[in-house]
Amino acid sequence: MKLISAIIKPSRLEDVRNALSDKDIHGMTVAEVRGYGRQKGHTEIYRGAEYAVNFMPKLKLDIAVSDEQSSDVVETIATAARSGRIGDGKIFVLNLEEAMRIRTSETGVEAL
Repeated sequence: MKLISAIIKPSRLEDVRNALSDKDIHGMTVAEVRGYGRQKGHTEIYRGAEYAVNFMPKLKLDIAVSDEQSSDVVETIATAARSGRIGDGKIFVLNLEEAMRIRTSETGVEAL
């Protein structure tokens, strides 16, 4: 099993969710996060004063999938989240040792 963790722009969430639903992937956890990479933030003007925004708002998606689904899910997220501009995000793939569905005590891929 793999845990796919993706950092994307908030405006791309619905596109990613719809693309994953079309691939029959229905479970994900979404968290609002802030960070920066090469984008390095920007400046904004609010009521005549200039402010430095060092951490950009992003969304973090966590999706647990079987090993067989992993590369397809990564490609689907990358395609749906890509705008072609700086700050589109990153995707990380981690090994997932175990999973358990609390309600039924199913483990492994059956728990996903």
